[in-house]
Amino acid sequence: MVEPAAVPSVLLVLHDVAPQTWIDYQPFVEAVDALGNVPMTWLVVPDFHRNNPLDAHPGFRRLLSARLERGDELVLHGYFHCDDGPPPRTPHDWFMRRVYTHEGEFYRLSENAALARLHAGLEVFQRYNWPLQGFVAPAWLMSPGTRQALRQLPLRYTSGPQHLYRLPDFSPIAAPGLVWSARSAWRRKISRLVSAQREQRWQQASVIRLGLHPVDMRHPDSRQYWLDILKRLLEQGRQPLTKADWLDTQPPRARDVP
Repeated sequence: MVEPAAVPSVLLVLHDVAPQTWIDYQPFVEAVDALGNVPMTWLVVPDFHRNNPLDAHPGFRRLLSARLERGDELVLHGYFHCDDGPPPRTPHDWFMRRVYTHEGEFYRLSENAALARLHAGLEVFQRYNWPLQGFVAPAWLMSPGTRQALRQLPLRYTSGPQHLYRLPDFSPIAAPGLVWSARSAWRRKISRLVSAQREQRWQQASVIRLGLHPVDMRHPDSRQYWLDILKRLLEQGRQPLTKADWLDTQPPRARDVP
């Protein structure tokens, strides 16, 4: 267990980790490794878009096991990471599932359906002897049924864009996060401006999360941004931690105090 942090922290989080996204992440991960001991949190998808199950990629599984040995953390990130539910029926659902994202896998699931996919994800982690403490829904979108399902599982936390939530009661802990929309040049330009404003605003924050996606790694400007801000935050004295290790530094809930 990590001792309570005496200095502010930075959490480097890789989203959408799967065999087909490793080619995007590999140069960045190697650059981070060259900086020294910077642990990362890998959000792992067991069967990304239903066409590349981890079971079929022993080499990639060995890579993830090796990352655990380095001190990284593996987190369950959905199961398929795609929205395969019935078509949207309302304007709000259409916006959330067709404009905001096409990958909100857990946005509309019932409690039973969410529980089935979560159990399947836990079984993958157990099969490969990967310790599991957290779950992050794709696009951070969770139905009420998903929330009820998570209350029944032996997980410590889930997260949203600006908070971590202790399970099973979803008690929030502020954890501001930076994330880019990098699919086009104009999106990357806006993301850079917004991130600069937030970085300035969060200078005194106890933690800053850096939420990276594979598409960020496909553009030199966004990939370099993430490496630059990581270096800058480390130079400012922030301690790099995984999500689970940072959670260990937070005061326990009142009911947890003996």
